[in-house]
Amino acid sequence: MLRGITLILCVFAFSVLAVALILSLSHKKSWYDRIDERKIHTGDIPRLGGLGFASAFIVAAFLVNLSATEPHFGMPFLLPLISMILVLASGVLDDFRPLAPKYKVIIQIIAALCAVLPDYTFHRLFFLDIGPLSELGWIRFPLSMLWIVGLINGMNFIDGIDGLAGGIAGLVTISYIVIFSSHGGTGFAFRLCLCLAAAIGGFLVFNAPVPKARIFMGDGGAYFLGFILAVLPLIDQGNARSNLPLPYAAALLIIPIFDTIAAIWRRLREKRRIDSPDMLHIHHKLKNLGLSDRGIDGVLYGLQILISVLVFFSVKTEGFGSLILLGAAYFTGICFFAIIHYMNRRILKSLQPC
Repeated sequence: MLRGITLILCVFAFSVLAVALILSLSHKKSWYDRIDERKIHTGDIPRLGGLGFASAFIVAAFLVNLSATEPHFGMPFLLPLISMILVLASGVLDDFRPLAPKYKVIIQIIAALCAVLPDYTFHRLFFLDIGPLSELGWIRFPLSMLWIVGLINGMNFIDGIDGLAGGIAGLVTISYIVIFSSHGGTGFAFRLCLCLAAAIGGFLVFNAPVPKARIFMGDGGAYFLGFILAVLPLIDQGNARSNLPLPYAAALLIIPIFDTIAAIWRRLREKRRIDSPDMLHIHHKLKNLGLSDRGIDGVLYGLQILISVLVFFSVKTEGFGSLILLGAAYFTGICFFAIIHYMNRRILKSLQPC
């Protein structure tokens, strides 16, 4: 317990110092977020905060990995560590000089491949033994790569207002901590979650919407969070319920996943490229409904907490009761997104000239 508290405090302090240093340097160098028609903030605000908290986490993860005694870590985890650095670097580069979408996807695929090569993959779909769906076999490799690449972009999509991506990532990380610890999984993945929660907390000191964010995480931070949140449930700790099957992990990350699915469907329906920007992500829709940035954070934080509670009890429950609770988590997410979609569409129609 004492070691865990010490770890949290050290990583939190490192993250605060790193973000503060980058904030100061950004003002000196005028490294500010680009303002365009899609942005909903004003003023000169740096966007390299992700470099600070991600650096704190990567250093901590490397040190935790050195001390790990479990068989799946040590050398095998060095590839995912390299992937974290690669994803972070590509995002930071994109913050300075936008990369072509195809290059970003290539980098993300390479990073995902490096993560799954040491077999950090989903191994089953459910906790229940239900025949052929119990074990994924070889398909776990492409499925896990798709999961990682999708979530990297999903976290970037919801990074649109102060404290949203960081707050959602922090709540998901806390959910991982609670789920892992409730089944005795206090090993390597659990310690990584502690490090990640502390690193995000250090960033939110500067990014919280109250009173006002002083720095954004940028694409580097969003890509990094998407990658690490995708990898954490793939870590096999040797406990039947300390790592999560795909539907449970996806339920915890339902907000960025559903927002990504909605964005892709919207662009395909309108015959646009799926990487084309728009202002119809979930935070934009809530903004159109009249919510402030703090209100949007509050609503989506509340949704995340509710879904996390349902997933937690789903993991804790035996038999088909687990699937019922898991279905309730998805039903909650579907209802929320559907209601917001139709409310937003009604408002947009009312604004159109007759």
